[in-house]
Amino acid sequence: MFNPKRFSLARRRRGFTKREVAERIDVSERSVSAYERGDQEPDPSNVQRIATALGFPEAFFFAGDPKELSGSVASFRSMSKMSARQRDSALGSGAIGLMLNEWLERNFNLPAPDLPDLGREPGRLTDPARVEDFEEKVPFPTISTAYGPEAAAEALRSQWGLGELPVKNVIALLESKGVRVFSLAIDAKEVDAFSMWHGGTPFMFLNTYKSAEHCRFDAAHELGHLVLHRHGQTQGPELEREANAFASAFLMPRKSVLAYAPRVATLPGLVRAKHYWKVSVAALNYRLHSLSMTTDWIYRTLCIQLAEAGYRTTEPEAATHEKSLVLEKVFKALRDEGKSKFDIADALSIPPEEIDALTFNLMLNLLSGGRRSGGLGAARGRDAVRLVHPSDSPD
Repeated sequence: MFNPKRFSLARRRRGFTKREVAERIDVSERSVSAYERGDQEPDPSNVQRIATALGFPEAFFFAGDPKELSGSVASFRSMSKMSARQRDSALGSGAIGLMLNEWLERNFNLPAPDLPDLGREPGRLTDPARVEDFEEKVPFPTISTAYGPEAAAEALRSQWGLGELPVKNVIALLESKGVRVFSLAIDAKEVDAFSMWHGGTPFMFLNTYKSAEHCRFDAAHELGHLVLHRHGQTQGPELEREANAFASAFLMPRKSVLAYAPRVATLPGLVRAKHYWKVSVAALNYRLHSLSMTTDWIYRTLCIQLAEAGYRTTEPEAATHEKSLVLEKVFKALRDEGKSKFDIADALSIPPEEIDALTFNLMLNLLSGGRRSGGLGAARGRDAVRLVHPSDSPD
């Protein structure tokens, strides 16, 4: 039978209103609402028009109920700046990402989650770290029963054996700890990233249209949400400031910055120094100020120089985007068997473009080629995906 939940998902994924879909398939808006409620089933000709209008195979609308995501379970960074269309499209992408991940877990042994719950660690005092949120700096509120962001970042680095060294590949590190990382591939500056826990597994969706430095910060920011805000509220200015402070401390450890940052902060010096931690020049500027390594006057002067040089929109001496080791290993194994993204798309009854979107800028060009065998619905065995430690991987 026609699945109204899948119809609703496809509509929201495309960012269409019910009225827009009604106009595209030449029915009344009331009929579209009835389709989504399950009160009425479209006739075969309308199903064809629905599939064409929304860009999904007809088979997609006759499969089982999808995992539905709501804004309340996802930690969007810029909820107030996002339109309803952008939010719905991002959540729709997340729901399809869950489908892809479910298929991957059926056919490959992926790393198990290894993220501590630092938001409920008893008996620890927060670090009254100040916050760098790229907008303003405010004192961080203390919470007596949980880690503060600075202390949480230090504790997580210690648990993962990272020491004070920069993380070469944040995405590979997260994947090795069981985080499922996908791309949003939404070319909109209002959409940063979001993360969530689903079925005991952490997920992260990054806007990989952004610079590599910003993607790294977004990934560390979402890691902060995953380890600090696993329970209860997932959104709000205070939680965003906590996640920003965590990301700053995780990517630029205090002792490391004190040891290797330039003694005299100048814009050219920050551009050179940012490569050590692979962060944006703006993030390094904030971190130096938060650690009292620069005065208010120097900090503001550098902010002005950053803006005048255009470094808030275009990163100087930009790094290359980090790649997913899990996705590259998975798709290489499939390609070696003569399989391609088309086979996965057929197995999931989704457009191949959705797989492109979920892996955009996260892997090398391993998605093309292969053959349309249609045989992945019963892939043989469960291939293991082994990840080397990021410190052992190529820079």
